[in-house]
Amino acid sequence: MCLAYLLGSISSAIVICRILKLPDPRTQGSNNPGATNVLRISNKRTAATVLVFDILKGTIPVWGAYFFGLEPLHLGAIALAACLGHMYPLFFDFKGGKAVATAFGVLLPIGLDLAGLLVFTWYFVAKTTRYSSLAAIITVSLAPFYTWLLKPLYTYPVIMLSILIVVRHRANLLRLLKGTEPKISKKY
Repeated sequence: MCLAYLLGSISSAIVICRILKLPDPRTQGSNNPGATNVLRISNKRTAATVLVFDILKGTIPVWGAYFFGLEPLHLGAIALAACLGHMYPLFFDFKGGKAVATAFGVLLPIGLDLAGLLVFTWYFVAKTTRYSSLAAIITVSLAPFYTWLLKPLYTYPVIMLSILIVVRHRANLLRLLKGTEPKISKKY
């Protein structure tokens, strides 16, 4: 679990922005070090790079633990540790992102069918509403249901992960209710 947390603590958004001499994503745009905010302050290629690295830091520890034969509840704890590392990174003053891509990464080993449902749900909601946060909230809220349909053995760990992600989005939920949440720009 410690290794998963440490890997999760490597903020690809901050590291990539530093390498490319871009502003710190914690001080620009939405102030969130994640792929969506990196898209706001740079370009699609940089945001896609952040997205891939954030997914991998979730996938690597869970897949590794799976191959060691750990039980679903232990895999869930490793998944939570990777996401908590992203949210509260040891290496960046505990100021991290919302862990949506990392959560997707920890769910990826469950199966490509689950991954497809998650991607479709996020894309559909984001495309129709133009709210990345709403797409994330709805997608992670449906993840336990999708998991129950496809691989019920992993439902409880996915519920724990979903609650964590939704709670991390509480400020977004308030802004959505007030009508002040920023939309995804049409240029992207």
